[in-house]
Amino acid sequence: MKNILLEGKNLRLRRASDTDLNYIMKLQFAPENLKFIVPFDENYHREILSSNDKLDIIVEEIDTGERVGYFMLRELDTPCAEYTHVIIDKKNRGYGRESLKLLLKWTFEIKKYHRVWIDCKDYNSIALHLYESLGFVREGVLREIILTNGVYENLIVLGMLDREYFTQPLFRRS
Repeated sequence: MKNILLEGKNLRLRRASDTDLNYIMKLQFAPENLKFIVPFDENYHREILSSNDKLDIIVEEIDTGERVGYFMLRELDTPCAEYTHVIIDKKNRGYGRESLKLLLKWTFEIKKYHRVWIDCKDYNSIALHLYESLGFVREGVLREIILTNGVYENLIVLGMLDREYFTQPLFRRS
């Protein structure tokens, strides 16, 4: 399959296609995910499919081919990439950790980006813990930047540099 970006122990990352749009929309608007993201409409995702500076990535189980999550990446035309919409459908199986490790490997080892960053709502403690456990560093807070249901919310900005990635024991090649 030519759209495969990278495979790991249990999961593979591949470019999304038209046939994945309903799945992406379902994940974005699922109540357990919607509280943590700002969803985009289907037309925006259609534009991503033909874009050079954005990418929708599907996370699949290798054994079954079943989709288990998706990522959106932006700013791919710069030496820095932004991860957005880190959504795992099958939760509590370690898929978030494995798929993010694959995405970091693709970002730094294959694509040779200098920096990656992500933002996260300040009350999303599970995601913040995961990002920091993988080596992301808190860089700041965007105070009251998103209006959700009449309430302004804060975003925590986290980042990782290529040299930080390559010096972490978690990512060292054996």
